[in-house]
Amino acid sequence: MGRVKGFRLEGVLPAVVTPFDKDENLDEASFRNLIEWLIEKGITGIVPCGTTGEFSLMTPDERRRVIEVCVDQVNGRIPVIAGTGDTATKLVIEATRHAEDVGADAAIIVNPYYMRPRGWKGIYDHYLKIAEAVNLPIVLYNIPQLTGQYIPWQVVEDLAEVDNIVGLKDSSGDLKYLMSVLEKVGDKMDVVVGWDEVVLPALAAGATGMILASANVIAPIWLEIYRHMKEGRIEEARSLHRRIQKFTRHITASGALGCKVCLNYMGIKVGSTRSPIIIGDTLSYELREELRIELERLGLLERRPIVFKVVPEKPLVERFTSVDVTPEVIEQFQLRTGEALVEPDSNEVAHIDLLIGRIDGPVGQAYANALANPTKEREAVQAILEPGMAVKPPTIIVPTVPVRGLREASMIYGPAQAAVARAVADSVKDGILPATDELVLIAKVFIHPTATDRHRVYINNYKAMRHAIRKAMEGRPTAEEAMEHARSARHPFRESI
Repeated sequence: MGRVKGFRLEGVLPAVVTPFDKDENLDEASFRNLIEWLIEKGITGIVPCGTTGEFSLMTPDERRRVIEVCVDQVNGRIPVIAGTGDTATKLVIEATRHAEDVGADAAIIVNPYYMRPRGWKGIYDHYLKIAEAVNLPIVLYNIPQLTGQYIPWQVVEDLAEVDNIVGLKDSSGDLKYLMSVLEKVGDKMDVVVGWDEVVLPALAAGATGMILASANVIAPIWLEIYRHMKEGRIEEARSLHRRIQKFTRHITASGALGCKVCLNYMGIKVGSTRSPIIIGDTLSYELREELRIELERLGLLERRPIVFKVVPEKPLVERFTSVDVTPEVIEQFQLRTGEALVEPDSNEVAHIDLLIGRIDGPVGQAYANALANPTKEREAVQAILEPGMAVKPPTIIVPTVPVRGLREASMIYGPAQAAVARAVADSVKDGILPATDELVLIAKVFIHPTATDRHRVYINNYKAMRHAIRKAMEGRPTAEEAMEHARSARHPFRESI
C-alpha cells in the first residue's frame, strides 16, 4: 500500500514562498535565508514550488532551480516535498524525474488544470502514469478552487493501492470531502490539510499534519497546535486555533502575497509576488494593514519606542509594534493626513479622510469652527466612547455626504461615530497615537445612503479609522510606496480608466 516505502507525510510543512528580486527573478540568497529561518523554527518538512511558491508563474527551468536550491539548503535535515504539478502528464513526469534526481524526498502533484480531464478516468490515468514512471513517493494535491475540479475520493481510494502514491494534501476546505477521504484511505496513506482555517477539525478527524501558506509566518504556533492534538490536549489546541483564526482567514484570502507581506514586515525579506499578483488588487491595501495588525496582536513584531514631538520641548514617548515604515521620531504636527477605504464593493463601504494637527494650529481652528458653526446636513459631532466620555486626543466626525432623514443620521451618529471613537482609543493603546489634548482629529466619514447593516458599518469604519490614523502618523504612503504601487492605485470612487 501507500506506506510501503516508509515515507511519512506528517507534522507542519510550509508551502514555502519563492523570493523574487525587484526584477522578478529568483533571489537565491533570500530563499536560502528563509529556508534556514523556517528550519530554526522547527518545521518538520518543506514544500517548494507549491501554490504559495507561485509555481504557475515560473518557467520549468525556474521551478527546477527552486527545487535544486531548496534540496541543497535543507541538506537532508527535513523532508523536501517538491511541487511538480503541471498541465500535461508528460511535463509532470519530466519535472518529477528531475526532483528525484536532485534529491527531493517526495513530489506533490496537483491534478491537471485548464485543459483538464472531463471524467475520473483521466485523473486516475494521469497519476498512474506518473507513478509508474518514477520511484519517488507521490502526494496527491486536491485544490478545486484553482483546478476547477476535485480529485474524487473514489479516485483517491483507487490510487491508494499504487505503491508509491503515499499521501494526499486537501486544500478544498471541504470537511465533508476530507472525512470521506479519511474514511476510505486513512489507513493506507497519509492525509494532510492544506486549508489554514480548518486545521483543528482536520487533525481531530485524523489528518496527519498540514501543508500551509501561513506556516511561512506562524510555524511555531502550528507546531504547538499539532503537539497539543497529538497529546490529546484539545482545549489548548482549540484556544490557540481561535487566536489565529482571523489571521488564517486573511492568509487564505491573500495567498502568497499575504505571506510575503507578513515576512517582509517581520524582517525576512522575500520581495513581492510576480505580476499579475499585485498589492491593490489580489491583496487590498486594507487587508495588508489588517495583516500587520494581526502580526502585532500575535506578538510577531518587535515593540520599539516612538518619540512624539507634539510639543517639541515636552516630547512624549510611547511603545509601538514597529515595522520599517514607522519613524522613530514623529514630529511636524501642524497638519498630518491619512485616508483609508474598507469594503468598497458593499453598501456598508467605509471611507475616511483624516486630519490630525495641533489644537493651536489650522486643524484646531477647523475643529473649533466645525463645532461652533455646524453645516446643515453635515453637522460635526464629537467621537465618544460612552455617554459623557470623549476620546483623547479630541476627535470629531464630519459626514462626507448630506445626511437626510433619520435612517441616514442613525448610521452616521451611531455605529460610525462609535467606531471612530473606538479606533482612536485603540490607536492610543497601540502606541501609534499619543493621548494628549494638544492634538485634535477631524475624520470625514463616508457612509453610503443605502447602508443597512449597522454592525458592518461599525466594523468597516473602525478599520478605516484605525488604518487612516496609522497612515497619518507614519506619513504614508511615502513617495517610494506611491511609485511602487502606482499601477495598481486609483481613487476609490473614481471609475477605472
